Amino acid sequence: MANLQLSGALTALVTPFTSTGAVDFAAFDRLLERQIECGIGGLVPCGTTGESPTLEDDEQRDVITHTVKAAKGHVPVLAGTGSNCTSYAKALAKTAEVAGADAVMVLMPYYNKPCQEGLFRHVQIVSQAVGIPVVLYNIPGRTAVDLSVETTLRILDACPNVVGIKDASGGLTYIQDLLRRSGDRVTVLSGDDVLTLPMMVVGAKGVISVTSNLYPHEVQACAEAGLAADWKTARARHLALFPVHRSLFVEPSPQPIKGIMAARGLLGTTLRPPMVECQPETVEGIKRACEAYEARP
Repeated sequence: MANLQLSGALTALVTPFTSTGAVDFAAFDRLLERQIECGIGGLVPCGTTGESPTLEDDEQRDVITHTVKAAKGHVPVLAGTGSNCTSYAKALAKTAEVAGADAVMVLMPYYNKPCQEGLFRHVQIVSQAVGIPVVLYNIPGRTAVDLSVETTLRILDACPNVVGIKDASGGLTYIQDLLRRSGDRVTVLSGDDVLTLPMMVVGAKGVISVTSNLYPHEVQACAEAGLAADWKTARARHLALFPVHRSLFVEPSPQPIKGIMAARGLLGTTLRPPMVECQPETVEGIKRACEAYEARP
């Protein structure tokens, strides 16, 4: 996609599975069609919300290919290519490029706990292997490593195709320091639905959202209000969605979002181990949050 623009709400897509554990491409295509019809700002297949650690290589390729086909060049496809093995992450990124993704998202290596130099080299190797834009993904709560602002700036200097970062560091300190020092060199997207509005106030351009699997139009509308600096509208929409956002993280994601989507007949209940089906009481809590949201004046 020429002149790649990453803004608004990009959906961190779930991957539906059949009762036998195979990728349910019929359900996935319906999900993609609904996302496009509702005006979503972008699509993110094969992230952790999509249970990427459990996808086989051919499944990951096919999930990305289906997403690219549905997007038809109208919205960006940012493919997750995360691994704690640098050579494998490079291979995944190249596969995503061949499959037609507009950009790839590089997760900081989990479990290995590399130092900042290791994080830098990981990103450098992967970014140099592809000719499309790269978005970094910092989520220390899952990876046990935290990309520093200094290392991010060093990456931006050394890797010209690194254009963005999904910040799920859990606060506002990182984004403020990064944008203060980087200016317009990098696009920041919130990695936490509950922090979308606060992050947009200080300069984020949108969110890579879990909630938009269920409410694509509504999450996109909130982000669009923020992009337009219509803070009154953005605040009202964000706070209305806040209980829904919060309910979707009572259990490890994507268990809750798949639980409520299954309850609404949008996909099956299957997750791949080690993820398990959402507890009934959690689904009931999400239902109540959704019903309250939908019943508001």
